[in-house]
Amino acid sequence: MAEPGKRKSVRSKGPGVNLDTLGLEMGNRPPQALDVEEAVLGALLIEPNCIDEAMDELTSSCFYSDKHKMVFNAMRSLTNEHVALDILSVTQKLKSEGNLEAVGGTVALAQLSQKIGAAAHIEYYIRILKQKCIQRELITASYEILKTSYDESVNVDDLIDQAQTKVFAAIQNNVKRDVQEIGKVVNEALEDIQRLQKSSGLSGVPSGFPSLDKITQGWQASDLIILAARPSVGKTAFVLNLARNAAVDFNMPVAFFSLEMPSIQLAKRMMVSETRLNADKFRGGEPIRDWEWEQLDIQLKRLVKAPMYIDDTPSLPVMEFRSKVKKLVKQKGVRLIVVDYLQLMQGPSELRGMREQEVAAISRTLKATAKEMNVPIIALSQLSRQSENRQGSNRRPQLSDLRESGSIEQDADMVVFIHRYDYQGLSDNPDDVGRTQIIIAKHRNGAIADIDMKFRADEVRFVDESESLVSQADMQPVGSAMNDDALPPAGMMGPSVGPPDEFGPNGEW
Repeated sequence: MAEPGKRKSVRSKGPGVNLDTLGLEMGNRPPQALDVEEAVLGALLIEPNCIDEAMDELTSSCFYSDKHKMVFNAMRSLTNEHVALDILSVTQKLKSEGNLEAVGGTVALAQLSQKIGAAAHIEYYIRILKQKCIQRELITASYEILKTSYDESVNVDDLIDQAQTKVFAAIQNNVKRDVQEIGKVVNEALEDIQRLQKSSGLSGVPSGFPSLDKITQGWQASDLIILAARPSVGKTAFVLNLARNAAVDFNMPVAFFSLEMPSIQLAKRMMVSETRLNADKFRGGEPIRDWEWEQLDIQLKRLVKAPMYIDDTPSLPVMEFRSKVKKLVKQKGVRLIVVDYLQLMQGPSELRGMREQEVAAISRTLKATAKEMNVPIIALSQLSRQSENRQGSNRRPQLSDLRESGSIEQDADMVVFIHRYDYQGLSDNPDDVGRTQIIIAKHRNGAIADIDMKFRADEVRFVDESESLVSQADMQPVGSAMNDDALPPAGMMGPSVGPPDEFGPNGEW
């Protein structure tokens, strides 16, 4: 037991961080309000009306004194056991835990009951204790970050991740959102409905596919959209189309996190879709002729100027992703986030080796980030092999096919599958080549639906089934409706076409 008049040193949750010693080293005393702690504990002893609010808002870490922590923990235990708080009940609880002498005995509890301030001020007292707690947590986190920064053996990426995690945890552990009255929420909802009635077009980020936008009204802010399919079905191609349409056609900033493919390969895929030249030309399989180089320069002008940002960091840690998203949203005004793909991200280090829990943590973080930053996040995901082995139903994918964690299905606001008939070998009909169904299997805020599309492998892009092949492929290139430059007919851009006789000033034939 500590000697009378001496208080034990108080250690934070961090290992080896003594706030008293640290305060002396820095010439400051740790943030604390012992008189307020006594006032709160005294109020809990004699004012039953204060108990619910205090237990909801406070934790033992909000108290600086070890003695006060012990008293508060005893009170919390009694509250959980539905026992009324008074000097006798708290005394008996502390005695059963072996802490009665440590806090100063019954006399100390009696003194606490006499130091109560006005019970009406309990909310103000609680706010003071929470503020002091946040200050102490930030001091502890800062010291641990400083100490780790001097350790040459720590990888700098891990250091950044740990620093962000510690600071974020110090704040979030002590900040809670207030309960809102239904009347206020309804009024906000009515204002949003009125705004949507006055505005024309979509309420979210457009996909560029009318049949898809009709169901979704665009990708909605704060939604986590899971786009899933088996390997080589066209997940990356489809999501590149979505990103390109938003950035090029609608000038909406898009961030693309590619964990699987380097950025230069993504750029080449987008160039194929934009110019409709044969993909072999971009791989060096066929030469690009002089007149094609000139047309390439013209047709890529809009893509080059598009507000699209690519990050191809492999095995991106989820906390680093969160940090980058915050920076992109605040500095670049990003409206849509794409992750290719979820299973390649790294979860919290403490969950490594427990794959299902790690994927669940990644999924939760993606959803929390979408909600916090108020932007839609489209995350690609793999499907398990059981979808290919399923008999009947055209091997149609199901929610249970999502790989490695059921939390993906739970956290997602929308789950979209890509179902290719030719990939599954379900038809020998030449007309079914590229036939695709975009299956909205889960839609938390709307209808589920099957949308027919075509995948044009040579152009690495999807088109609506309802679009005419002639009008889409031979009459006008993608995005030309919004282009100031006159572009050549797309049907004349293939490898079998000879060079034009002459070019106009804007590249027209």
